[in-house]
Amino acid sequence: MKLRRPLLPLALASAALASCAQTPMAPKAAEAAEAESVRLGRELRTLIGDASCNSDAQCRVVPVGAKACGGPAGYWAWSTQGTDGEALKALAARQAAAHRREVEASQLRSNCAVVTAPVAACVAGRCQVAPPADTRRGAP
Repeated sequence: MKLRRPLLPLALASAALASCAQTPMAPKAAEAAEAESVRLGRELRTLIGDASCNSDAQCRVVPVGAKACGGPAGYWAWSTQGTDGEALKALAARQAAAHRREVEASQLRSNCAVVTAPVAACVAGRCQVAPPADTRRGAP
């Protein structure tokens, strides 16, 4: 009977070691998620194209990526003039989900700052994310 008691800690140690042996799978999962996120990001850039515009009214922003604490990693400008908005939003949602999987698999951290949606403006015939009002030239 005394031999059974030492076997319990041995069994627990074996279980702990077995769980450690599974950790090499995480880098592969992170690499696959990163590859998907990058691929979808390229598709987004292709769909957005040159974001050509004639006025600010044609410019919009789309949230992209994902932060570890939630919310988008940033925003990209696009133009209603040459981009299918519904297709863009669906692709951006797929890219954000892939980026969330990448963040979870690689255990990335973020600053958890809330990134508010900026405005987009037509600058020299191309939609661009406008800088915050306090950094624009001539702002008080």
